[in-house]
Amino acid sequence: MTNLLHIAAVKGFAKEAQTYSRGRPDYPAELDLWLSREVRIGRGTSCLDVGAGTGKFTRQLVASGARTFAVEPVGAMREQLTASLPSVIALNGTAQCIPLEDASVDAVVCAQAFHWFATNDALAEFHRVLKPGGRLALIWNVRDESVDWVTALTGIITPYEGDAPRFYKGDWRRPFQQTPPIGFTALQESRFDYVHEGSPEQVIIDRFMSVSFIAALPASTNTLVRRKIQELIATHPALREQLTVRFPYTTRAFMCTRGVSVS
Repeated sequence: MTNLLHIAAVKGFAKEAQTYSRGRPDYPAELDLWLSREVRIGRGTSCLDVGAGTGKFTRQLVASGARTFAVEPVGAMREQLTASLPSVIALNGTAQCIPLEDASVDAVVCAQAFHWFATNDALAEFHRVLKPGGRLALIWNVRDESVDWVTALTGIITPYEGDAPRFYKGDWRRPFQQTPPIGFTALQESRFDYVHEGSPEQVIIDRFMSVSFIAALPASTNTLVRRKIQELIATHPALREQLTVRFPYTTRAFMCTRGVSVS
């Protein structure tokens, strides 16, 4: 399975699964209503979380009352998911090879993940496991770069990203721009403001050290990045000596509907 994954995902997510679980933000309450109304997830339905990681988003699907499946290829992350969410049917698989039958779920959801596997093959596989008229939801928590210290943090990590897929690059949109169509309706976007509140250690250090390509760095370089982040926290007026930090995000949620066929 891992030969389908980017090396930064294989190394980084396996190495920092616990840090990922601690440091990643949750999602705004408004997203639950969006999942119910737009994606039509709830009691009596079934949904699949692809690239589920440690289950950070999966728990929202469980709370909806839907029968929930999760696909996650990185064993260390899948172990955390099963430990915290025993009711979820957690499967070892990838977006391109989902171990479910045809037309078996009402919705497929990818939270913080689709940019890793944004290919025609993945969309064809989503189309296969979705029931006719089923919904595909793609969700990202995007850092608010209008805040100067957030921009400074991005500046610290960006030199190390290499060719790692990122939401901001926009490459994930390419499969939806194919002609002929890929079997889904056009994407519809909704946006929600969200603030991740907690200690600087949790919402900044754990958050950024769990970034795949940072976690995958050699130990000495990884330590250097951590020190730069700690220095920013210690010196920036908005962060210095703060016991609690409010990290601003915009949650961007995209939805489309399964069509009749894939060309």
